[in-house]
Amino acid sequence: MSSNASTQVVSTGRGARFVIYTILLIFCLYYLLPLYVMVVNSLKPLREIQAGGMMNLPQAWTIAPWKSAWSTAQIGVQATGLKPYFMNSIQMVVPAVAISTVLGALNGYVLTKWQFRGHKIIFGLLLFACFIPFQIVLIPMARILGIMGIAGSVPGLIFVHLVYGIGFSTLYFRNYYAQFPDELVRAAQIDGAGFFTIFRRIMLPSSGPIAVVCIIWQFTNIWNDFLFGASFSDFNSQPMTVALNNLVQSSTGVKEYNVHFAGAIMAALPTLLVYIVAGRYFVRGLMAGSVKG
Repeated sequence: MSSNASTQVVSTGRGARFVIYTILLIFCLYYLLPLYVMVVNSLKPLREIQAGGMMNLPQAWTIAPWKSAWSTAQIGVQATGLKPYFMNSIQMVVPAVAISTVLGALNGYVLTKWQFRGHKIIFGLLLFACFIPFQIVLIPMARILGIMGIAGSVPGLIFVHLVYGIGFSTLYFRNYYAQFPDELVRAAQIDGAGFFTIFRRIMLPSSGPIAVVCIIWQFTNIWNDFLFGASFSDFNSQPMTVALNNLVQSSTGVKEYNVHFAGAIMAALPTLLVYIVAGRYFVRGLMAGSVKG
């Protein structure tokens, strides 16, 4: 039997495609409508928003709300804008994501290629940690941060997100490395390669897809976190999400909705850019086995 005969191509008529595309377009527009409202109103003078017509395009385009949200908006005692808090988030997210990814890769490597007695119990406990609600760990974590002397600081937030994220990163890498042939590791051992040499020269070079999955997942969760940031930071170490909430909830002066919209877009831009740049690799990493096993 020829390959053409064994392959069936499912085609849809024009009517069916029209209905499908119309439904998808409606859902897409509905999903993007809040973003449209945020963008157009962040480029309007406040008087246009107060006059109504939030769906209308700006009559007088301006980037003043963006400048105010970034550098002069009143957040707390000083009018610093979101800039210092944006930098706090960067200083928190980058180390937390990098360390949790590396440790997750090492854990996955050990749990699949250097198994020991009780490794299934260890993996089960790490997996169980993924499903512990955030609220349960607040008081114990606050106590630990106080003992370590890093409460109310960016290193303290890094530690919190590292502890909470290592279960997920271990799960991803463990299931990914489980598909690697054990013979590769044994052959390397016969050739005299040690633990870290095998990890560095064999496992890591092939870990690109799952590393992207882990990085995107961790980056999104840590950047968007509010509860840990509000609970374990002081005024000088607050992340972007907490500062944005303080900006919106500020009771001083007139509510500058255009500035609030600009600040909200600034807070969402990093995760949006990550998905635009690496979104296709995220899907490839999942398909490569990151949720199997």
